[in-house]
Amino acid sequence: QVQLVESGGGLVQPGRSLRLSCAASGSIFGIVAMGWYRQAPGKERELVAAITSGGSTNYADSVKVRFTILRDDPKNTVYLQMNSLNPEDTAVYYCNADVWERRSLGRLEVWGQGTLVTVSS
Repeated sequence: QVQLVESGGGLVQPGRSLRLSCAASGSIFGIVAMGWYRQAPGKERELVAAITSGGSTNYADSVKVRFTILRDDPKNTVYLQMNSLNPEDTAVYYCNADVWERRSLGRLEVWGQGTLVTVSS
């Protein structure tokens, strides 16, 4: 079994920064990719940023110059550095991981429980 534990959400004023963390643990043989999605009230879940094991990154156009996804391979952890936040960034942010599970050597997609980010003055 593989678990994702997220942290770092909260209330922040417009223009400020916030960093989210997501640590993967459990029966992991290898990580294909990890990323962050978000879901605002009344909207569909959307990809925010993702990073592969090879270091390739992908960002939503709306965050491309403001957000950075980083990884710490020994810790199986990814971070989302969010700068210049605005109210449109308010959402529940979910961590996602595409991993090879150790016992079955099968590929598994795992979701975190979500962390709320609220941008408001």
